Amino acid sequence: MTISEMLQQSGILTLLGMGVVFSFLVIMIACMHLLHTAVHAFKLDTDSKKEATVKSAPAAAVFAAPSQDDAAVAAIAAAVHEKR
Repeated sequence: MTISEMLQQSGILTLLGMGVVFSFLVIMIACMHLLHTAVHAFKLDTDSKKEATVKSAPAAAVFAAPSQDDAAVAAIAAAVHEKR
């Protein structure tokens, strides 16, 4: 087998491999679009339980008292500001 035959064979194999990968990616993207359409058609993209818990949370829970984590964040921010 000569060099030119080996190069020709490797070129064909390379193009075949790229074609297989490209075909797989096209099929995968088509399946993802189909799944996206199906999820929206059946209204499966909303989570009613999650929305109900978020809406029922009291406003006082949002404004919690400062904790040790807040103090640590403030200390780190001050150290970074001083370092710069």
